[in-house]
Amino acid sequence: MKDYVIDIEAENKEIRKRYRALLRACKPTMQRGDKQMIRKAFDLALDSHKEMRRKSGEPYIFHPIAVAQIAAEEIGLGTTSIVCALLHDVVEDTNITLDEIEQMFGKKVRRIIDGLTKISGIFDPNSSMQAENFRKMLLTLADDVRVILIKLADRLHNMRTMEFMARDKQLKIASETSYLYAPLAHRLGLYAIKSELEDLSMKFTDPDTYKFIARKLNEKKAEREKFIADFIEPVQEILREQGISAQIFGRPKSIHSIWSKMRKKSIPFEEVYDLFAIRIVIDTDDEREKTECWKVYSIVTDLYRPNPDRLRDWVSSPKGNGYESLHTTVMGPRGQWVEVQIRTSRMNEIAEKGFAAHWKYKESNSDSGLDQWIKKIRDVLSNPEQNALDFVDDFKMNLFSDEIFIFTPKGALIQLPHEATALDFAFEIHSDIGATCIGAKVNHKLVPLSHVLQNGDQVEIITSTKQTPKEDWLNFVVTAKAKSKIRSSLKEERRRVAEDGKEILERKLKTLKITYNTDNINKIANFLKFSSSQDLFYNVAKGLVDIKQLREFVAHEKNNDATLSTQNTQFNNHIGGLVEKFNKKDQDTLLIGDDLQQIDYTLAPCCNPIPGDDVFGFLTVNDGIKIHRTSCPNASKLMANYGYRIMKARWTSKNDVSFLTGLRIVGIDDVGLVNKLTTVISQEFNVNIRSLSITSNEGIFEGNIMVFVNDIAQLESLMKTLKQVQGITTVSRYESES
Repeated sequence: MKDYVIDIEAENKEIRKRYRALLRACKPTMQRGDKQMIRKAFDLALDSHKEMRRKSGEPYIFHPIAVAQIAAEEIGLGTTSIVCALLHDVVEDTNITLDEIEQMFGKKVRRIIDGLTKISGIFDPNSSMQAENFRKMLLTLADDVRVILIKLADRLHNMRTMEFMARDKQLKIASETSYLYAPLAHRLGLYAIKSELEDLSMKFTDPDTYKFIARKLNEKKAEREKFIADFIEPVQEILREQGISAQIFGRPKSIHSIWSKMRKKSIPFEEVYDLFAIRIVIDTDDEREKTECWKVYSIVTDLYRPNPDRLRDWVSSPKGNGYESLHTTVMGPRGQWVEVQIRTSRMNEIAEKGFAAHWKYKESNSDSGLDQWIKKIRDVLSNPEQNALDFVDDFKMNLFSDEIFIFTPKGALIQLPHEATALDFAFEIHSDIGATCIGAKVNHKLVPLSHVLQNGDQVEIITSTKQTPKEDWLNFVVTAKAKSKIRSSLKEERRRVAEDGKEILERKLKTLKITYNTDNINKIANFLKFSSSQDLFYNVAKGLVDIKQLREFVAHEKNNDATLSTQNTQFNNHIGGLVEKFNKKDQDTLLIGDDLQQIDYTLAPCCNPIPGDDVFGFLTVNDGIKIHRTSCPNASKLMANYGYRIMKARWTSKNDVSFLTGLRIVGIDDVGLVNKLTTVISQEFNVNIRSLSITSNEGIFEGNIMVFVNDIAQLESLMKTLKQVQGITTVSRYESES
């Protein structure tokens, strides 16, 4: 990476060039007076950031210009949003106030800038409030979706230029991006941005796999382009003959989606056949859209045999984010399955630019799936007491879900996520109906609350005034709204019961001549191992704390003068002690394998890291520091929600210690195959086997082997040798024994 050389004259020339490019991108949406407004915002941003530079050394103004250009070109936003994108860091980084912004640009711009400023602190590495900030961000979405769209543009540019940041910052930001921002872009219909965010996140969290797949794609590029040309030619010819105006092109699948398929199916890159999709975009009038799409579908499936199980009709029933398209999978000219997407120009703009294009085409009196979704967010966010982490988890789960369409008894259509239950449907109708639901009739047949609904079901809810939400309901509902309402009701019920328990405990302590005060209540809660006084009161009311236990507490106090701390204090002392002990070493990176550091750590069993893996440390509540791989399945969630407990870590050069890791091996079952594998592992590589589990089904052999290796180099060498054993088709790293 070259050092940046400051040249003021060249920089000013580049700033003017980038500003002109921004104006060209804004031209399609510009009206009278817009150019002056954008110039005014640009001049203010330029003056505000004149002394500031990015980590790369470049002038800071490059960033707001780039964010504004993404907002205009890739999302299709208008002048108000472009102005806000240019000014998105001004209030936070300078002395300019929101009142001054309002005076210069009006109330709309002030409101959006205010929203962007409120969520700007999400990535403070010392903050323990990431989840609360995510929640705050979604509140702004419910208020004005442009805040989120500009924030996505901001995030995309930061991800594109993140190579200049410190490694630990890269990991945290990449993890938070894949954990929430990519799913959010998906839900808002910004598929290209979602794919790029996923790819860029993977580039930093799992660089080796990213480079491997990128290299493989590049090697096959010419072959892929030839296949696409051969596939398209006959389709294009028939479309011309029938007078249908359409563009056809091949769209490569993203690196992240290819890796997801490799992991999900446990297959090597060579066995991922659908590395691209064919997209047909038709130019036609709005009233003929559906007819033309099905006409083109007929042409394609006459030429190439379709897979009937892979037809997806989002033209008749669009997705909740406004996405419309016909998808089919057909057998190509070389015996290879190919995905074909058929849509009109209008549908394609909505698919490319999501929410912004949706509003452009939306009929003024219609209430689309996106409008309904934002109403759901407002509804869920209306509960001020919901735990922020629960909220983010529930919300994120619904972001990527496919949708199903369910009918009410009167024929109204309700959209729900895939695998939603009858109880989810009840809460979707109304919170009170969900809370008092005792059963349902699906297609006129009685079913339990946990019944999983299928697309097209007609559902009638049965209620009872005696019913109240139950804790086990949380085990099967899937929508964020249902989970939020159930948790809220249970919390309220628990609070009511705890109030009764408080009075009961006060009477019991009186009989034991113990003063009822906060200090004593905290001591009792600690002695009986309850996490809070509220838990203590609740268990007293439920009859789970008796007088005998209270007498034991009295005896314990008499024999022990020490003050018992609360669980939170213990945790904070524990974390603080570890951090203090670590900081005394006068370094900011935990060295794994360095006995001189005297820091307690263990290797996480969820990913079994070994020397050579890219790793980080995570401060746990009870188990000291856990070492995880940066590509661990749990990494993005840990970094996204607990950034303040993440530590930089790296391996020392020692290799005289063995580490546990796993291998998944697939091949053609044959006599003596297991013996060949164990010979390679134990004798050729002198590696100890911890466990071996093997299944064989219809001639296919699958085995999971846990072994002890010194480092990543030894593991890769072992995997390479095992792949050469006759009959073995796949050798991959296996995450854990569990």
